[in-house]
Amino acid sequence: MDNRVTTPGGLVLRLPSPLTEVRDDRLGGVRLFLKRDDLIHPELPGNKWRKLKYNLAEARRQGRRTLLTFGGAYSNHIRATAAAGRHFGFATVGVIRGEEHLPLNPSLAYAVSRGMRLTYLDRTAYRAKQDPGVIARLREEWGDFYLVPEGGSNACAVRGCAELPAEVDAQLDELGHPGFDVICCPCGTGGTLAGLSAGLAPGRAAIGFPVLKGGEFLAGEVERLQREACGRSWPNWSLRPEFHFGGYARRTAELDAFVDDFAARHGVLLEWVYVAKMMYGIFSLVREGAFEPGTRLVAVVTGGPEVAPDV
Repeated sequence: MDNRVTTPGGLVLRLPSPLTEVRDDRLGGVRLFLKRDDLIHPELPGNKWRKLKYNLAEARRQGRRTLLTFGGAYSNHIRATAAAGRHFGFATVGVIRGEEHLPLNPSLAYAVSRGMRLTYLDRTAYRAKQDPGVIARLREEWGDFYLVPEGGSNACAVRGCAELPAEVDAQLDELGHPGFDVICCPCGTGGTLAGLSAGLAPGRAAIGFPVLKGGEFLAGEVERLQREACGRSWPNWSLRPEFHFGGYARRTAELDAFVDDFAARHGVLLEWVYVAKMMYGIFSLVREGAFEPGTRLVAVVTGGPEVAPDV
């Protein structure tokens, strides 16, 4: 199943995103499928479209004409919000962590090319970005905007990501395969994992692989997001925080070797900030016997290697 969906704004999306099986001797009796969300759209790849889909609808419903969001100087989310604003007719404002540096780096230059206006908060002020006083000052400067949180994770994002498990089921059914048992995703802010968990049928599980050092804190975020979106939380998910490779946007020679080997074996170059860490974790857990033979895993590829990392 490989369809093209055209949105009311004329944006052509590859939905459902492709689903492919990984054939690898190291998997033993475990079957692994890649959910290629990185191929949804070049400007809105991976979980970016799923997170923004219902936020765009809600902004429209509220009659807002401007989207304001937060991110680092290399943020994928900033890029995607700028692109979504251009395609769907919203003005966009990016509140960037740190001081302005000129010339703009490629990520911010791209956002500006899509019409985004940039403003900056020093790191101390940025840590207080959710404070009502900070938001009020931003409204004084930028008007009555629709606020999309950093990373895009909120109740609307959870709703979008919750649609993914049923999409996978339909694809597996069309291929004549039984359903999956476990779905995996990398974690930055917890929104994707919260949605995947909420969308699972009974008896299935979701595993999140935090890319930040000390990512255990995301457990509270996932539960908060689920309660905000659905009024309840689910016990069908877990975190594996040991595969961060030194922390956010950090890498090691071991991770790089894994990325190179995976590309040589399967022709897929893994994005290293998020996706490679998840895939390394999956293969490690398989090697450790964490999954029974016959387990069917789905790994969500949330972004491609051509996109700059969030740092």
